[in-house]
Amino acid sequence: MATQECSIGTRFTLPFGKRKLIGLLIGISEHSEIAPEKLRPALKALDTDALLPDSLFNMCLWASQYYQHPIGEVLNNALPTLLRQGDSTELNRELRHKLTTKGELIDADDLKRAPRQAKALLLLREHPQGLTQKALSSLSVTPAHIKALRHKELVQQTHMEHIRSWPIAESPLAEPALHLNEEQALAVSTISQKQNTFTPVLLHGITGSGKTEVYLQLIEKSLCEDKQVLVLVPEIGLTPQTVQRFRNRFRCAISVLHSGLTDNQRLQSWLKARSGETHIIIGTRSAIFTPMIRPGMIIVDEEHDASFKQQDGFRYSARDLALYRGKKENIPVILGTATPCLESLHNANQKRFLYIPLTKRAGDARPPLFQLLDIRTRRLNNGLSAELIEKMQHTLKKGEQVLLFLNRRGYAPTLICHDCGWMAQCPRCDARYTIHKNPPHLRCHHCGDKRTITSSCPECGSRDLLPVGQGTEKLEDTVRELFPETTVQRIDRDSTRRKDAMSQIIQQIHQGKPMILLGTQMIAKGHHFPNVTLVAIVDADGGLFSCDFRAPEHMAQLIIQVAGRAGREGKAGEVVLQTRQPEHPMLIRLLQEGYRSFADGELLQRSAAQLPPYSYLALIRAEAANEDVCFDFLNHVRELLAAKMGDNPLKLLGPVPAPMTRRAGKFHAQLLLQAPQRSLLNQLLTPFLAELESTKEARRVRWSVDIDPVDLY
Repeated sequence: MATQECSIGTRFTLPFGKRKLIGLLIGISEHSEIAPEKLRPALKALDTDALLPDSLFNMCLWASQYYQHPIGEVLNNALPTLLRQGDSTELNRELRHKLTTKGELIDADDLKRAPRQAKALLLLREHPQGLTQKALSSLSVTPAHIKALRHKELVQQTHMEHIRSWPIAESPLAEPALHLNEEQALAVSTISQKQNTFTPVLLHGITGSGKTEVYLQLIEKSLCEDKQVLVLVPEIGLTPQTVQRFRNRFRCAISVLHSGLTDNQRLQSWLKARSGETHIIIGTRSAIFTPMIRPGMIIVDEEHDASFKQQDGFRYSARDLALYRGKKENIPVILGTATPCLESLHNANQKRFLYIPLTKRAGDARPPLFQLLDIRTRRLNNGLSAELIEKMQHTLKKGEQVLLFLNRRGYAPTLICHDCGWMAQCPRCDARYTIHKNPPHLRCHHCGDKRTITSSCPECGSRDLLPVGQGTEKLEDTVRELFPETTVQRIDRDSTRRKDAMSQIIQQIHQGKPMILLGTQMIAKGHHFPNVTLVAIVDADGGLFSCDFRAPEHMAQLIIQVAGRAGREGKAGEVVLQTRQPEHPMLIRLLQEGYRSFADGELLQRSAAQLPPYSYLALIRAEAANEDVCFDFLNHVRELLAAKMGDNPLKLLGPVPAPMTRRAGKFHAQLLLQAPQRSLLNQLLTPFLAELESTKEARRVRWSVDIDPVDLY
């Protein structure tokens, strides 16, 4: 195939042994390092135009280099599955029924002997663009009626081309915008002035401050300029309520992209965004690769959330790619959160980001009152103190809702033998099985292994086996016993596995009836529960003593996010933290001085220790069936790096066992690289990793590189 027929970014069917594979053209060269007689021609060109716009294609090239990951796998992430398999880029247009010229002119009275056909004719006259059969059926028009009209040449079938959602001269609003308070109005005004330039904005609004309304009014301005907007959310569970709020506000096409869709649904949403038919794209992490023909703005909601970092394979950060993409497309990027990550706050302090605070709750809502409840000497009813139970009773009597937060799913974290001390240990991980009650079984939350619950101890034969500790299932049982007349809803990964389960639970919560909600961190992320006035963190000590330097930051973010569910619509809110560490300086500073003060203190400590954001990390992980093989490989890596470092002020820490050494039957170890500048890290790693791949040591283990790791597991 002649090179002039080829375009960078197009797909080809290629011969690969006896198979035919799909390839993406990423470059054209006059010469090849492979002998010409060994080259085989492409079989077929699948596209005439590049699949990705230049800005997005270049972002993939940059991401491949920065995250030290093969470009093929990066582009695989950027393209829907069906395109990687060779499917067409043509949109599936809706098949609609519309009137023919004859149908438009005929008098409906001519069909008086067929009243249902006459009704269908009149309906189609009211909708000159046509109606789908689904829409017609909802109006009591059956396929038989349409078939009869087609036989009379009054109706025709057509695949409808895209129709603009609203006339360009009119407003895109389906309902009026809300009134903004002074801070919100200033935020909208300030960001609007940066509408057509790359401006990274950190919108730091306390929970309930109306960040979403700021987004909506900024989006309205982009829509009025006929621009597209990409909105990233951290979890699928947040997508339905976000989409519903956006659809209520705007009369424009909205596409959704997340892992819960079928391959065809993802492809159609992706193609509509690429063609410009969709004006608002809402999605999780991978939606950052969605093309836009008229990009206007990128919004990253809950920007601090660790879900924006891919934790296996191509380990990219969607938040950081959003900033890179915004720069290339010359559009503003808004990072919104009540609890900014320390890297974003540092960038704001260094004036790299425009910092806009929202310090007041929207409307009449007031910040909740915090109470540290010392439970060291108190008797607990499966984790609940008498004082907390009394507060729950008082809240429910007022017709309000209670939220209990416990970040451990399952019934109990350990099964132990009362006689000999045996504990149910996962044979494949350095972790214990968690007990689940519905249905009864033991499950490892690290490798997914499941076992039936044994009736006797395998060590001593005793039948006195006890569940120790508490998970959300056990808490649910306790709460149902204490409040038998009250509806209880558990929200965790187990209770929301079924399709639409999360949406149905949220719908029930929004009815406002007295209710007790309990769950894991899924319940803390961006949800708006108007009638929740009491929030209790059942165990606030979980992240106070972790070996991970990011643990205090993550713990503080979780506390503030959970607390933010209380008192959001004018009603007084209260937050109770049950703790055995009431004097802990982190808790005291966070609750008395707020998240910003806590974060400033953490940044000072990070600066003193030269930890991120004051340095940059890369983590080389290794796993193998034999622990010695892991360490042999990482020691080999360390020796090679040490020989190549020269004057590079890079530090090598390790190798050391991973915090969980054995997981899923494999041993894990890691080597940490630390550098004062990003460029130094990449300059060393890029040539080194290419060389390392060809060594025999690299073939004996499974290894990976994680640039800017968010955890050390």
